[in-house]
Amino acid sequence: MKKYISLLFIFLILPFIVTAQEDDDTKKEKVKEKLERAAFESSSIIDNPTNVLFSKNTLEVQMQHRFGLINGGENDMAGFWAPSNIRIGLSYAIHERLTIGFGTTKFNRLQDFNWKVALLRQTRSGSMPISVSYYGNFTIDARKKENFSQKQDRYSYFNQLIIARRFSPNVSFQIAPSVSHYNLVEDTMQNDMVSISFGGRVKISPQTSILMDYSQPLTQFDKEQPKPGVSFGVEFATSAHAFQIMITNYNGLVPQKNYMYNEYDFFKGDFLIGFNITRIYNF
Repeated sequence: MKKYISLLFIFLILPFIVTAQEDDDTKKEKVKEKLERAAFESSSIIDNPTNVLFSKNTLEVQMQHRFGLINGGENDMAGFWAPSNIRIGLSYAIHERLTIGFGTTKFNRLQDFNWKVALLRQTRSGSMPISVSYYGNFTIDARKKENFSQKQDRYSYFNQLIIARRFSPNVSFQIAPSVSHYNLVEDTMQNDMVSISFGGRVKISPQTSILMDYSQPLTQFDKEQPKPGVSFGVEFATSAHAFQIMITNYNGLVPQKNYMYNEYDFFKGDFLIGFNITRIYNF
């Protein structure tokens, strides 16, 4: 009789033991699959977007500024008095994996509608070693209509795949192939430009990082081949702000403008001072 009571007791408590074990395994699995922190502090690394997406209902306000060329002229005071390009933008996270935005740029009056999607996200366990995001935009040149023979001549597009990895709390790197498209280009150009960029960040203090951004056009034009983009900067970041100051030979502020039309050669002294400021608001 005692044997049967013992067996009955075992069968009664067995489901609880199994459930408890499963709960422990599930908790361990959840801990193992915890997402790694974003590879970068800001949604951009100087002249290219990063893999950073914000939590749902986050609004990011962006301001980008590029002075004139340092060697542009005798009366430009290292470019500070020369004509400068400015972009102001807003981005809103409608989901933790999806952000949409709009920006307006001074030069050529460019109006860009942009979006970013998280496809893969790096985990702390290493089961997913990289983050992969897609960034795209649709841009309208809003200058006067006499600059264009057809409405669609105003349009350009940009698509980029961002592959990033946070190697350690202090070191992050990304590589990003892209395709730029203009509906209207010169006869010596191609409508599409295939490019690749490399960006990195090294933290030197809890709020300060050194940034590097290099962009290489790959498609060859018959004439006036665009020059590679070379940028070095410093970033100061808090939980809600990021301030980047840099030297760069890009002043387009919209990616396809830089990749298709950059005429400045960094290694011949054609570079300028610029800064990016971002502020995020959580709702």
